[in-house]
Amino acid sequence: MLLEQINQPDDLKRLSVEQLQQLAEETREFLIKNLSVTGGHLSSNLGIVELTIALHYLYNSPVDKFIFDVGHQSYVHKMFTGRKDQFHTLRKYKGLCGFIKRSESEHDVWEAGHSSTSLSAAMGMAIARDLKGEHNRVIAIIGDGALTGGMAFEALNHIGHEKKNLMVILNDNEMSIAPNVGALHNYLGKIRSDKHYMKAKEEVEYLLKKIPAVGNTLAKTVEKLKDSLKYLLVSGVLFEELGLTYFGPVDGHNIPLLLDTMKQADKVSGPVLVHVITLKGKGYSPAEEDSHAWHGASPYKIESGKMLKSAGPPMYTEVFGKTLIELAEQDPRVVAVTPAMPGGSGLLGFAAKFPKRMFDVGIAEQHAATLCAGLATGGIKPVFAVYSTFLQRAYDQVVHDICRPNLNVIFAIDRAGFVGPDGETHQGVYDIAFLRSIPNMVLMMPKNENELRHMLKTAIDYNDGPIAVRYPRINGVGVAMDDELVPIPIGKWEVHREGDAAAILAVGPMVQIAEEAAEQLGKEGVRVRIVNARFIKPLDEKMLLELAGERMRIITIEEGSVQGGFGSAVLEFYSQQNLLSQLTVKTVGIPDYFVEHGSVAEQRQEVGLTAERIVTEVRALLPRRRQRA
Repeated sequence: MLLEQINQPDDLKRLSVEQLQQLAEETREFLIKNLSVTGGHLSSNLGIVELTIALHYLYNSPVDKFIFDVGHQSYVHKMFTGRKDQFHTLRKYKGLCGFIKRSESEHDVWEAGHSSTSLSAAMGMAIARDLKGEHNRVIAIIGDGALTGGMAFEALNHIGHEKKNLMVILNDNEMSIAPNVGALHNYLGKIRSDKHYMKAKEEVEYLLKKIPAVGNTLAKTVEKLKDSLKYLLVSGVLFEELGLTYFGPVDGHNIPLLLDTMKQADKVSGPVLVHVITLKGKGYSPAEEDSHAWHGASPYKIESGKMLKSAGPPMYTEVFGKTLIELAEQDPRVVAVTPAMPGGSGLLGFAAKFPKRMFDVGIAEQHAATLCAGLATGGIKPVFAVYSTFLQRAYDQVVHDICRPNLNVIFAIDRAGFVGPDGETHQGVYDIAFLRSIPNMVLMMPKNENELRHMLKTAIDYNDGPIAVRYPRINGVGVAMDDELVPIPIGKWEVHREGDAAAILAVGPMVQIAEEAAEQLGKEGVRVRIVNARFIKPLDEKMLLELAGERMRIITIEEGSVQGGFGSAVLEFYSQQNLLSQLTVKTVGIPDYFVEHGSVAEQRQEVGLTAERIVTEVRALLPRRRQRA
């Protein structure tokens, strides 16, 4: 087994080019076997095996910088940089991260869970290199999907302007390559990079321009001819016009061709783009046939490709998708907008039912938000289905284009709260803090999947501005679903359980945590009141004043940042009412650090979002006499 001999990049360089293909096959077998147990991003990593081998074979990490866009296609890179034996811990608590992580290895020079950042980072690293007088290579690996992000084009514009030496590898896994087209482009690439050709071209242009009068005209004619041929023959003309020398398309599973193309690209001064065609899921037929389903796979049976998902109540995402179809059937104004997440956001059924009312804009959250604003000005009811962590990327558009003009956009914020194995780059724990501070915004979170349905009805019926419903990446509670959808009065909380010892104001899934705590406290003779604080903004001020009138001891609990979160809003209200000196308010949420990957249960345990923690907090608030009872 060649793979057993590879523990660091230098080990790989000792192999012959002929042995590299065997290494690729063994690498795929390793991935398929290990991810069948841990789950993870399978299809993207199967597609990038040969490219990663070529990079480590040709260049010298970490002196040469490999910047992986997003990072979920970096498993092969991790295997070749000393982490192969840790793959049984992949995406597990305190185990190997599913993304690039700087603290994990010196070979991880950039980390990202959001796409389209690699080109900007690469440009920064290239500038830093040149300022220090160093000569290492900087190589950004970006996918065709990530290239739709506006940030990537902003970076390309700057890269072409500065003319720094860096390589962009476009990993294109959405199209096939015809041999004759590939041969033509490879040939053109070799001609452009040939030093004799480049020198001759420069000398001819110089001599032509030295000829007076007629010379300038002739030079312009030659330049027009050259541009015409380029537009006819070079599919990468967009990149050429942006100032990058284009190579490709290249078969991304042909290691000798990859090596040869990158060597040719290295001869060119200035930025280059190598267009590589790969097959997502290559080498495992279930993943090849449905790369979307195998993008982020749960554990599976290798032979059948059947994923081992536990049975149980539907996930909130599924409930959202089905409910939106119901609402769209009743209201023709309803449309769905998503930034490249139709499956992850539960919208595939909606797209099939209403293809003309479904808009997948690609990885372009900023555009998606302002698109929704434009739709709202036309009397349409846009539902912006987006993960909490990706909504962060459109913050200015939410403030400037939606909330400021008070447009009626509906935000369906998925993955709100902890997200488990995807970890710190994907935790949806900051949206409460950054949304509740914006004027005109209404923000809700359901205690269960049935209440989610009613909240979506509330959002569709609301006409007074932007409104958001956030929901977690977990299965529902398993409650019965109401047939009739009824809007909830804006800002109205619900007393979920009566009690007089203390009041727990719980948001979303924390209602169940509060219930568990209440059951335990009840056995001790302590009756706590549980409030389903389903509106994070506006607060139920009437109920808050009633609690203050009772001198009730209050605990808030939320699966969100404690800084600027729901608990902070409660404290702010009581401060404005000059009531804080008369009350005891304890806020429980996620502390001020990034929580790493693991299961949701492990993440909650780490930060104290547990029934045991709430029991302890309630006991601490009670008078000593009451505690002894």
